Amino acid sequence: MAPQGSPTPAGLSTLAGIGLMCLAVTSFALTDATAKWLSGHMNVLMVVWARYAIQFAASLVVFNPWTVPGLLRTTRPWLQLGRSALLYATTAMNFAALQYLQLDQTVSIMFSTPFFVALMAGPLLGEWVGARRWIAILVGFAGILLVVQPGAGGIHPAALLSLAAAATYALYSIATRMLAPHDPSPTTLFYSALVGTIAASLPLPFVWETPHEPLVYGGMLFLGVIAGAGHFVLILAHARAPAATLAPFIYTQIIAMVALGWLLFGQVPSLWTLAGAAVVISSGIYLILRERKLHRRPS
Repeated sequence: MAPQGSPTPAGLSTLAGIGLMCLAVTSFALTDATAKWLSGHMNVLMVVWARYAIQFAASLVVFNPWTVPGLLRTTRPWLQLGRSALLYATTAMNFAALQYLQLDQTVSIMFSTPFFVALMAGPLLGEWVGARRWIAILVGFAGILLVVQPGAGGIHPAALLSLAAAATYALYSIATRMLAPHDPSPTTLFYSALVGTIAASLPLPFVWETPHEPLVYGGMLFLGVIAGAGHFVLILAHARAPAATLAPFIYTQIIAMVALGWLLFGQVPSLWTLAGAAVVISSGIYLILRERKLHRRPS
């Protein structure tokens, strides 16, 4: 028997899951920071290709048709392909937006994903939004307006690109939820990397410029490895704690993004960005907690 007051095995597992989730979102922050740096040295489509191709090559060591029999077998092939295409589109638009926006701005806008999920879950999953969640969504979008500050000069096009990336990521999240009962995680991960690599390779002959700096090659390698590591750690986190418990900790990514923006690019977040991020995060956490409460209700 564990000493009184000491964590139970289930509690320790949850704490481990939370720690792994924070590590995963830090990896994603490093992915975005590296992509932003690389986009200053090469075409953004080459950056997207490096992210997918290197991650796919690295993941083949763990997940391949020989080590995981039946890996390619899927009961929902079109949904698998569509989900993978949505992730590729999200990555491409996010990396393109990173060329012009600060790291803290892009992540704050991407935090609007739960609002899009709530809006799309009705027609796609039959999970309709009630009055309280509608208010949270509207408040969250008001927070996004604080981040992008649409004034006399208008909204920077890159902000709209980042918002579009949040919308496609929401569709990707819904597709992931729809696939979960049908295909195992390794199969879904494999198709994501495969389709992304193929899609990213198509424009490569038209944009390829051979890098001349060794540091750029190192950045490309780091980008693919850290992106793959982040997704792998995310799987480990969800194996140790419920998704509803882990979801609020996604927002710790803002801390890493602000720190990396300052250290690597000398970017200091404005008070408008910080205020908008606080509003978006608060609304997002409310939506997560509200969804958890609704799903606990007996039918």
